[in-house]
Amino acid sequence: MRRPCVVVFLLAAAFPAAAQQTAGCDSPESKQLDFWVGEWDLTYGDGGKGTNRITKILDGCAILEEFTGAPGVKLNGRSFSTFDVATRRWKQAWVDDSGAYLDFTGSREDGRMVFAREATRGEKKFLQRMVFADVTPQSLLWTWQRSDDGKEWKTLWEIRYKRVR
Repeated sequence: MRRPCVVVFLLAAAFPAAAQQTAGCDSPESKQLDFWVGEWDLTYGDGGKGTNRITKILDGCAILEEFTGAPGVKLNGRSFSTFDVATRRWKQAWVDDSGAYLDFTGSREDGRMVFAREATRGEKKFLQRMVFADVTPQSLLWTWQRSDDGKEWKTLWEIRYKRVR
C-alpha cells in the first residue's frame, strides 16, 4: 500500500518546479495582477467598445483573460498569465482570432505592471510592451507601446477599463 507515496514522490522528483509552484501561488508577487480580475467594459480609439473578463484559474495560479472586441470588429483573444517562481517574473501568452501569438515577460515598474517582448518584422527587431497604469478599484488605463531603441516608447493603442463587477 505504499504506491501512492511512491507516485507522489516520483512526480515531485520529475517535476520539481510544479511541486514548488503551489507555494508561489500565494506569494505577494503572485497577487500583483489581482487588480485586473473582474468584468470590464472597454473603450478605445474613436468610439471602439469591447469587454474583458478576467478570472483566476488553476487554484489561483493563473489568470485567464477573455477579450471581446467591438461588435463587427474581428478581435477576440485569450491570454494566460502566471507568476513564474523560478524566474521571479510574470509570464503571459496571448492568442487571438487573427492568428496572433504573443509571449511576454512582466513585472512591476514605477508602480505599474509592465509586460514586454522582443518582436521581429522582416529584418527589423523592436520592442513591444503593454502597461497597466492609473489603476483604481473601478478603472485602469492599458496602453500598447512600441520602441525601436528600448528608450523611447510610442503609444499605439490605449484602452480605458471601467469595472462592471
